[in-house]
Amino acid sequence: MVAAFLLPGVVGRGGPAAATMAAACGQPTGLTQRISIATGGTGGVYYPYGGGIAKVISDNLEGVEATAEVTAGTVDNLKFIANRSADLGFALADSLDDSFHGRGAFDEFGAVPARAIAVLYDNHNHLVTLTSTGVTSIADLAGRVVSTGAPGSGTEISAFRILEAAGLDPEQDIRRQSLGAVTSVDALRDGKIDAFFWSGGIPTGSVLDLATTPGRTIRLVPNGGVLETLQTRYGALVYHGSHIPQATYPGMDGDVATIAVSNVLVAHEAMDAELARGITAALFAYHDELAAVHPMAGVLSLESALVGSPVPFHDGAAAYYSERGVWDGAGQ
Repeated sequence: MVAAFLLPGVVGRGGPAAATMAAACGQPTGLTQRISIATGGTGGVYYPYGGGIAKVISDNLEGVEATAEVTAGTVDNLKFIANRSADLGFALADSLDDSFHGRGAFDEFGAVPARAIAVLYDNHNHLVTLTSTGVTSIADLAGRVVSTGAPGSGTEISAFRILEAAGLDPEQDIRRQSLGAVTSVDALRDGKIDAFFWSGGIPTGSVLDLATTPGRTIRLVPNGGVLETLQTRYGALVYHGSHIPQATYPGMDGDVATIAVSNVLVAHEAMDAELARGITAALFAYHDELAAVHPMAGVLSLESALVGSPVPFHDGAAAYYSERGVWDGAGQ
């Protein structure tokens, strides 16, 4: 059967939305198709951004109801996509690249048939400490208690790679804990850890909360010095240099050089092409609504959406970009 996906003609940053789209989704007309969006923890950007996308889809694609789900992050999201327990997912480009080739965290799991919908924004690798710890460099982490992110998260993969590029063994040279963003903030605030890694958009709410805690002054430790090593090992498409501006968090005494990695919204390659097209169109038609949910949603543009994915784009997304005149075979 066929369900009609209606995207009203609302104008956002991406221009006029598409007209009515018919999508074969295997459900009788009049019934609701429910889709799940795998995001991340509540203290990061994925969850609120995913919640915004879910609302836009539910409000504007007729016959579709979307829900944002809390997860451990990128690695789990991609596995959920592979086994079809999630329909959309947020993924960091480094983990996405590994999943496409069935290596690293996906060595035993196998290759994941994920396809890009849009490259959303850059994650900035935060290495967060307090000025009271005396930690000013990655090398200073030796022997310290450090959280490398939740198990199965993109943060954990990035943290391991940054430490290794700096000459530290994550299993031997630090006293490692595996905590999510919110738990890491609490642990650092309470003196239970000395520093934590976090890969996220800026500002990240939980880090901002720490930075505004009375009697605590945060320090973001530069990690951009390992960029060349990371690019040599994993490719320039996966990692690139960036900085966290001084104004991002209270207490910063200057811009901080960091490693950036793209965030990609992905779907299973078998997602119906018209549904994928409708979701892609909604990201741009309701750009301003999404930007009101989180500032990182505001950076999305037709041009940036096509830059930085290590996997091919979904046919439905490609169709939308082609209609908008920006498709040149990116990711193919």
